[in-house]
Amino acid sequence: MEDDRISYHESVRRVFHESIKPAGITNIWDRFEAQGMGGDPDKRCPFCMAGARCDLCSNGPCRADASKDKRGVCGITADGMAMRMMLLRNVMGASTYHYHTEQTIKTLRATASGQTPFSIQEPEKLRVFAERLGLDTSSSDSEIAERLCDFAEKDFNRKHSEPSKIVEALATDERKEVWRKLDIFPGGVHGEMMRATSSCLTNVDGYYQSLALKAMRMGIAMAYQSQIVNEYCQDVLFGIPRPHTMRVDLGVLDPDYVNALPNGHEPFLGFAMVQLARKPEWQEKAKAAGAKGLRVIANIEAGQEMIQRWTMDDAFSGFTGNWITQEAVLASGCVDLFACDMNCSMPIDPLYAEQYRFRLIPVSDLVSFEGITERVDYEPEKAEEQAATLLEMAIDNFSGRRASAKPVSGLPTGEAVVGFSTESILEALGGTLDPLLDALKEGTIRGVAGLVSCTTLRNSGQDTHSIAVAKELIKQDILVLSLGCGNGAMQVAGLCLPDAVELAGPGLKGLCEKLGVPPVLSYGTCTDTGRLADLLAAVSSALGDVPIPDLPVVAAAPEYMEQKATIDAVFAVALGLYTYVNPVPTITGGPNLVKLLTEDCREVTGGIMNVETDAVKAVDGMLAHIESKRKKLGI
Repeated sequence: MEDDRISYHESVRRVFHESIKPAGITNIWDRFEAQGMGGDPDKRCPFCMAGARCDLCSNGPCRADASKDKRGVCGITADGMAMRMMLLRNVMGASTYHYHTEQTIKTLRATASGQTPFSIQEPEKLRVFAERLGLDTSSSDSEIAERLCDFAEKDFNRKHSEPSKIVEALATDERKEVWRKLDIFPGGVHGEMMRATSSCLTNVDGYYQSLALKAMRMGIAMAYQSQIVNEYCQDVLFGIPRPHTMRVDLGVLDPDYVNALPNGHEPFLGFAMVQLARKPEWQEKAKAAGAKGLRVIANIEAGQEMIQRWTMDDAFSGFTGNWITQEAVLASGCVDLFACDMNCSMPIDPLYAEQYRFRLIPVSDLVSFEGITERVDYEPEKAEEQAATLLEMAIDNFSGRRASAKPVSGLPTGEAVVGFSTESILEALGGTLDPLLDALKEGTIRGVAGLVSCTTLRNSGQDTHSIAVAKELIKQDILVLSLGCGNGAMQVAGLCLPDAVELAGPGLKGLCEKLGVPPVLSYGTCTDTGRLADLLAAVSSALGDVPIPDLPVVAAAPEYMEQKATIDAVFAVALGLYTYVNPVPTITGGPNLVKLLTEDCREVTGGIMNVETDAVKAVDGMLAHIESKRKKLGI
């Protein structure tokens, strides 16, 4: 396979050539090729690619063709098929986002009662957030935290017909008015997931417009109840992200250390492991096993949660990369423990554990691997005990791994400035949004892009398209806020360093130099999409309650991958944003649905979806949208 089809990153390409291929072990790149795809969409099933295929009942699989009015046996059109499958994917995205949130609420509640190794790190944020939700904040931090947990859980469990108090408290008045007119102002997220899933049953709702509105409604519930509540409560527990430098890329893995890697999306046991690893007695245990010391290394989105909030030291020693990096991480020959929570741990990992001699341990009751029976399912009240068990496993593994797994040496290491949040951006701007707003009004920067992305091999090597889009955006004086697995791409590629201003347009370069920030701001994980929506609400308010669809802002998912990404995109359209997605979604068989999402929604919610496989053309489209909004605002 050509290097440009493997990855943008030299480190991943090196491990592929020096460890994975010589071992003859199955890997994501060869498996992609083996599907008969080779990156060529013409080699895939045209009905599947178009979303015009359904196997939900025993009369199928059915294929639909809109040009011939060929429908499924039940009579559903290609538009209905495509949107119904998108809605089902969105249910999976919403449920996994919300699973994380409920674990966060459980952890905050246990912490408030003194039953975890954690503490309330940000009491002021706790009080501010509680006040925004209309809660009494006249009591102790612990009591406020418990009151917040009670309020959130009650809202999560409202019926779909009972309007969410969280959405009412946090969304802008203009958006709430639009959503009520469209009947997409949501109830509780559990009720919305049930309603959406029930609607997708055969012969229930086959109308693409109705299904699209249900997807938006569930997306709104998810963004405010799941994402915002999750991230703000994690801030309360583990600290508000603030800018600091972090080591990144596969060179953070030193084979002479015991390397424990929390992996996935939930950071709880990762933080607990770091707290223990920073204690001298745990470093001594690792040295007694023959290692130079003990390190906890961050991975994927759990790693993003960790590195955004906590600074680096020799016990918490860096970040590897996003999910496609995973097999390269495991094949580096440096891993002693891979602790897998509720997302982004691959079914193939047991084969890598056997080949490269590391302990593979599920730490969520959602996660299971074939042949792996040992597990440590996270419980907040047992977090310290469970973290100790995991670190003991890593230390016990070291000598065997060091003796039998040949490490890949000399892998590159870089740095990234991480830890931007609404609060830290305000701090960088002197406590007010005015410098950013002035820069927008004066044309110093043309607009802002929220790059909320995964990573995929569909059209290019890992991260190649995302990085090309980000470089083109900053070249056009568009400030980028980066989230999700795409954030890992930006960090490892060097775009989250102040030096990257040399790639930016003159206006953005001058602003970044003045503020001392990179042109791509590392803004967190995919769950921070809600945080981004809350920031846009603040910008709207600061500009005099400008409707969100009229802001010179775009959302971009240059390499979306899975179900969480599809519900993020649908929410962005409901929020009123121009939303760029790549690869082309599997909906093209439904021409009316395509028209709804790419054109007609502009008159419904103010947002639209745009698709384009060429990075320069994609940014041209985003810039044209931004310039039209600047003209509308008279700036």
